Amino acid sequence: MPSAPSPALSESPRLTSLSPGGGCACKLPMGKLEEVLSPLAAGFQPAAGDLLVGALEGDDAAVLRLDDERAVVLTTDFFTPIVDDPRDWGRIAAANALSDVYAMGGTPLIAVNLAAWPGADLPLETLGEVLRGGAEVAASVNCAVVGGHTVDDPVPKYGMAVVGLAHPDRLFTLDAVAEGDHLVLTKALGTGVVSTALKQGAADDATVRAAVESMTRLNDGACTAARTAGVRAATDVTGFGLLGHLHRMLRAAGLAATVDAASVPLLPGVTGLVARGHVSGGTRATMSRLRDVVGAVTVEETVPASLATLLFDAQTSGGLLLAVPGGGDDTGLVDALRGQGLPAATIGRVTSGAPGTITVRHSSV
Repeated sequence: MPSAPSPALSESPRLTSLSPGGGCACKLPMGKLEEVLSPLAAGFQPAAGDLLVGALEGDDAAVLRLDDERAVVLTTDFFTPIVDDPRDWGRIAAANALSDVYAMGGTPLIAVNLAAWPGADLPLETLGEVLRGGAEVAASVNCAVVGGHTVDDPVPKYGMAVVGLAHPDRLFTLDAVAEGDHLVLTKALGTGVVSTALKQGAADDATVRAAVESMTRLNDGACTAARTAGVRAATDVTGFGLLGHLHRMLRAAGLAATVDAASVPLLPGVTGLVARGHVSGGTRATMSRLRDVVGAVTVEETVPASLATLLFDAQTSGGLLLAVPGGGDDTGLVDALRGQGLPAATIGRVTSGAPGTITVRHSSV
């Protein structure tokens, strides 16, 4: 990475100031998204035959069987700037897009860039830095980036469409979670809080560096370790936060879960940022829907308020949430993940109960 930005970059406005909302890569609010998609459900064909995972399953990517040994995994993701360094934004966006393939148990093969760019307001050299960052991350796992598409847009956006490969009998899917499974989280939470604080000028350099390091860390090693441990159910933690994505897994499987808030890994400094109010609108929307509207999440009084909020924090390029079979070795998996330098932890257990419901406790109390 260059030791200093070029004149064209240094004269550009802060990228995060061009990103509307809370400064994180938040998804559309859960409830509103479901309202829009539900009338269209009749038009989506369920997965059948060679289509192993399609639109109705709500998984991280679509999967098409090629033969008994190979299945194609297809996904895409893109978002507005969440950091000011253009190359870091490109690296984060690429890691985020590739993550959906790893969340299905696959390996990325090829990708194309997707970019929206305000040509009149930002120099193309800045876009070049974004694309270079994305290419660097993809190249690190031998995923070829072969062009892409760019449109003029007043708000910059960047991401990738990715094709991967997986074994059709070894996929990770949402609905494969089973009662008694142990829940393992591979990365620390808090990237949404840090991105929001950065946009509001309240994040210190050390906190931002820790978040960028986490967001640019690929989930390839975690995926490999999960396959070795016999994991069959997984998702990556992104815009709906830990509890939002866990809710979707449990609802798909018709099960419930308990989560130990004290065991959940957090990025340094994020608890204080939450206490000072640096929480994105997307995080607040998910929290309100799951706790107050749907009533799917119950947080016991012993859980500190800031910690409870972080369990809903909208992540960008978050870790994998893995369901380890009840008879499996979640401790061995956690040790293997920590051996890769990940702050992995067993954070809960799948139980019987109303589909999609989660009880959050605090074991240290």
